[in-house]
Amino acid sequence: MTSSLLFGIITFTYLAASFLYIGGFIFRSQKAGLVASVLTGLSFLVQTGAIALRWKESYSMGYGHAPMSNMYESLVFFSWAIVIFYMFIEYKFKNRLLGAFAVPFAFLSMALASLTGDEIKPLIPALQSNWLIAHVMTCFVGYAAFAVACGMGIMYLIKSTYDEKADRKGASLLATLPPLSVIDDITHKTIVFGFLWLSAGIITGAIWANSAWGTYWSWDPKETWSLITWFLYAAALHARFTKGWGGKRIAWLAIIGFLAVVFTYYGVNYLLSGLHSYGSSG
Repeated sequence: MTSSLLFGIITFTYLAASFLYIGGFIFRSQKAGLVASVLTGLSFLVQTGAIALRWKESYSMGYGHAPMSNMYESLVFFSWAIVIFYMFIEYKFKNRLLGAFAVPFAFLSMALASLTGDEIKPLIPALQSNWLIAHVMTCFVGYAAFAVACGMGIMYLIKSTYDEKADRKGASLLATLPPLSVIDDITHKTIVFGFLWLSAGIITGAIWANSAWGTYWSWDPKETWSLITWFLYAAALHARFTKGWGGKRIAWLAIIGFLAVVFTYYGVNYLLSGLHSYGSSG
């Protein structure tokens, strides 16, 4: 069995887990939530094995590089990072309802990967560096945290709308969501976590750029948008720490920030040419 086949199977298992999480949320079914958590955990283990298998396959073909060198592989790793981060959140806060707002991002990442070429190719010279793994891992761990923060932001806005308009005496599925203060705290801490990793990603990328192109910063479109994204989250955290921003403001910033992440990661590769354009190749 090849890694590509395993990734194809995992795409559907993440879709099934997403439906189960959403179904558990809508129908308030603890059993559906439990099955979703088990399925997500098993899928994560299989995905981890598939990533290792793809790495081995590259060595068998004589290329021998980490499976993080193109759009297909980075989307797979992005999905993997989202799931491991979400599982930690679920374990820490003991609430499976969060999965309805996080695991679908992992499925979407895998679905996008399936639309790109899955062929294993030799690394171009610019990618033949020991900084490849450090840069990609730090960036995508940060991106994964921002994806979860976006989900939490959406959850906060939905929950706050219910709290403002719903009849508190009547039962509602939205009442089963965590309190707003808890969602806000998760969103904030997740953004902080992602921001630290994104900062590390930009630093490792600058070091790598210097070794590959002889300059730490060249204002390449992806570098520019990475900096824009960094400033968005920096502004959100600054407003939080100095102005006490929270609630809907931070929820909206989490969503807007992730849109910037998506454009930085995915849109730039296809819409703007630059030194990082190779990342769009399959």
